[in-house]
Order: sequence, then C-alpha cells, then structure tokens
Amino acid sequence: MHENRTEYPKRKTQMYQQLQELPKKYKVLALVKMEKVRSSQILPLRKVLKNDVEFVSIKDKVAQKALDSLDIPGIKDMVGELTGQCMFMFTNMSPFKLNVLLAKNKIMMAARGGDIASVDVVVTARNTGIAPGPMLTEFKEAKVPTKIDQGTIWISKDTTPVKKGEAINEKLATLLGKLDIKPVEAGISLYAALEEGIKYSEPEMVIDVEGIRNEFAQLHQEAVSLSIEAAYVTPENILQILGKAAQSARSVSIESGFMTNDTKEQILQKAHAQAQSLSDQAKDYTPS
Repeated sequence: MHENRTEYPKRKTQMYQQLQELPKKYKVLALVKMEKVRSSQILPLRKVLKNDVEFVSIKDKVAQKALDSLDIPGIKDMVGELTGQCMFMFTNMSPFKLNVLLAKNKIMMAARGGDIASVDVVVTARNTGIAPGPMLTEFKEAKVPTKIDQGTIWISKDTTPVKKGEAINEKLATLLGKLDIKPVEAGISLYAALEEGIKYSEPEMVIDVEGIRNEFAQLHQEAVSLSIEAAYVTPENILQILGKAAQSARSVSIESGFMTNDTKEQILQKAHAQAQSLSDQAKDYTPS
C-alpha cells in the first residue's frame, strides 16, 4: 500500500534528518529503553542536561533506516538494539559520566499498583480537604484512621501503610495519589552506548562511585604508609617522616644514654629506676 509513497509525515522526516546529523556532531550516542520510563521523568533531565545532551525520542524503523545509511564506526551495532520504544541521547561526555549523572537525578513519583515503595510511606495527620463519601472506605482499607470535621476528611494520626521495599497495591496507590504522596524513586539508566566506535552494554556502564571513592582512599592511605616506612619523602608525608625519625632518634638517645636537652630527663629517670632496682636486689641478697 505504501510501496510508492513519496511523502512522509513531517515528524518522521525531521527525526530521520536529526539521526543523520547528530551522530556526526557528537562523540557519544546513548540509548535508553522507555518501557518502564514515564514522561514525567524526562522533562527534569532535559532541564538539567540541556547544555550537554540532546534528546531524541525515536521510532525503531525510522531510526534503523537512518543509522543504516551512516558510515560511522560501530553504528550498525546499535541498530539491533532498536526494539520497542526508545530514546537517544547525543553528547560529548563519557557514557560512564552520563550514566552517573542520570543516577544522581532521580525523582520521586506517584505510585502505580504493584510498584515497590522506595521509602517508608508516612501519611501525616492533617486535613485532606476531601469531602466525605466513598473515599472513607479507601482510607479504612489502607488502615489510615480518619474523622470528619468541618465537612472534610481529616487524618487523625500519622500512619505508615506501607514500608520501604514493600509492594503498593492499586487501591493504596490511588489513595496516595489523591494525597499527593510520591513514594517511588525513579531514575533512568543507559541501555547501550557507542563512543568512538566502541559499544558499551548496560552492565559495563554501571559505576559504583562510592565504592571506587572508598577504594581510592584506602589505596592512598596504604601508599602513604609505605612511603613513610621507606622514608620516601613527598610533600604529603614529610611531616610524618620527620616525626618518625625524631621519635626513633629519641629512642636511640635514651637507650644509649646519650643526653640531649630533649632526652636527659628520661635518661636520668631510666638510670634512677635501674639503680633502684639494683639497690632492691642488693638488699635481698643473702651470701651463701
């Protein structure tokens, strides 16, 4: 039916042109699968990354046709990933850095039935502003105590209907939505990325930033300790090395009885203790 088509919808034409131009403009092409991503997650990211990332929501067939015609190393490897609803991010930053930024920019969202609570969900005591009626049943099923006052439903005390890690059923999700409580933390992660001909998969781009930071801190401390032990002087360890050397010199001075202004008191104390010990031994000595 469409074999002889000569004109295409404007939106598809624009998308095709974008996907012809942007891979040449940027070093990194990153792919996000949108099956579990809500549109409300994208807008804040666009604002945060507007100077660094261009977002393009795509249709798989248009994107496949556009990418297939490009002579860019590795671009063909991305074509096979274009299944379902997807979005491209074009940028010059490393895909690893981009993935970390995405992880940092999570948002709290309204729950849907079956979602897992990211936090303990606390329904605070307050005036809901909701008129009495069928809603009273929803509060009762959620085990949220209420009372009627001044023609509206009041929550009579703080309640935690679901705790972190527990599933939120559909009725409770609806109730939390009406109370404007957002208990689900949502973020976006890259599914695949292409950088200068090298394709990265989702697991390869996940970085444990805190773990790496702790590892570097530990390695730094071990390096400092080794340099001090070896007396390898650096700007970072010079004071510790001099302190260790001074302590060693003081110990040798005391042990050998070589008096200095710093050690004479300890040497005399040591000599006195030794003399006292000999005196005590002499008193206890009985000639055979």
